[in-house]
Amino acid sequence: MNKKMSRILSIGIIILLASSGITACLIGLIGQTNDTDHDHDHDHNHNHTHLGIRVACVGDSLTQSTEYPYQLMGKLGDDYDLHNFGVGGTTVALASETPYMSTNAFQSALDFNPDIVIIMLGTNDAQPSLFQYNTTFVENYTTLIRAFQKLPSNPKIWLVQPPPIFSDCGGLISPTYFEQTIIPSIKQVGSKTNVPVIDVYSLLIDYPEYFPDGIHPTQSPDIIGNEPAAQIIATAIYKAITAP
Repeated sequence: MNKKMSRILSIGIIILLASSGITACLIGLIGQTNDTDHDHDHDHNHNHTHLGIRVACVGDSLTQSTEYPYQLMGKLGDDYDLHNFGVGGTTVALASETPYMSTNAFQSALDFNPDIVIIMLGTNDAQPSLFQYNTTFVENYTTLIRAFQKLPSNPKIWLVQPPPIFSDCGGLISPTYFEQTIIPSIKQVGSKTNVPVIDVYSLLIDYPEYFPDGIHPTQSPDIIGNEPAAQIIATAIYKAITAP
């Protein structure tokens, strides 16, 4: 079995295991991150020479624990070497308890020296307890992007507007704040850094049934590759990064 097929099967297994944990509102998203085991996998990945165009998927649980990176890998094919650097529960805001830039996965993504970076963050920043920190959201997101722009690989970077939030989960997160503040801020970051923005928010706004807890896409443990929201996200990203 070649390394590419082994990695695809490994991701499939991870998806099957992760599906059991996305049954309650905000599990793995606002909950405590699990960065240690996640980063051990990346340390292992860095022990071999990377082949093909290196793609880093950066984000929170909407990257770490959904099928979208798996689906995107399948669409891109063997010419690409895709790695998932998502960490559940992380934020853009550096003043929160779980900023993405403070994780080991962030450093692993930089060490990967990617040719392409896909960043989908901001959902966790819509927690009311974090509103006070979002005055620096644009500045913090810009700092994250600049870190990748300084890499020797000079990667192409895309921001992704995350899917809509369809439930406030008992007041733990604000769909309205996300729509009115976070989404426009992501667009502002794209303009400020000259980084294109992929709008999956609009693509998924009419499909609340794809998000049973109001935030996380449906998991499909019986048939890997059958998560509708992940298909839409992966297709939008694929079209953006392969456009002439």
